[in-house]
Amino acid sequence: MTDSARPKSSVAQIRARFDADVDRFSNLETGQTAAMDSVLAQTLLAQAAARITPHAQRILDVGCGAGNFTLRLLPHLPHREIVLLDLSQPMLDRATERIRAVSHGSIETVCGDVRELHRPDQSLDIILAAAVLHHLRTDAEWDAVFAAFHRWLRPGGSVWIYDLVTSQIPELDALQWAQYRHYLTSMQGTDFADKVMGYIDDEDTPRPLMEQLDRLRHAGFAQVDVVHRHGCFAAFGAIRTADSLA
Repeated sequence: MTDSARPKSSVAQIRARFDADVDRFSNLETGQTAAMDSVLAQTLLAQAAARITPHAQRILDVGCGAGNFTLRLLPHLPHREIVLLDLSQPMLDRATERIRAVSHGSIETVCGDVRELHRPDQSLDIILAAAVLHHLRTDAEWDAVFAAFHRWLRPGGSVWIYDLVTSQIPELDALQWAQYRHYLTSMQGTDFADKVMGYIDDEDTPRPLMEQLDRLRHAGFAQVDVVHRHGCFAAFGAIRTADSLA
């Protein structure tokens, strides 16, 4: 679907689109409607994170948007220390408002790009990343971000990702993109499908799911698994075990 050789939107252009789209990302019941199974996938990942990292205290939400992913986790792990990262200040403001309404844990906000984020090593227990990593461009960026996730997590910590993915089999990839267009059309019509597919072409460079799992292992995560997949969207996670300190 996407052509990694064509010029992509700049960070400023992506930020401007999200600055103007806060309300659409602020409904916990419907989730991100342009993403297949977003409510189910984030719910499953929140349950997995709480089960696998039950003593978590500090959580980083990468590309937090209006805060839905963190809000799904907080009922399982209430009143934790939350770090919110997003390109969009209006998104951060809305996420902070919504999280403060249900949690008295501390909230730190960072307006910026995950590729430029610096955190102390072994300072986090859980990392969440929903519909954000597909903005990464090069192999080096993917490897650097996954390596940073591994460094930032304490042993026993975990990372949980829900995102747009591709397939390494061309025929299957084409089928899944066609299914996704059909899904978008059934949701809100052809114009909506054209709009979403247009900004995917402009902004996004998703990678195959299996490639991302391999990159997580290469970054040092010894335990990696898929929680849910539906077409070109997948939910998956990785654990930094005590013996994976590379």
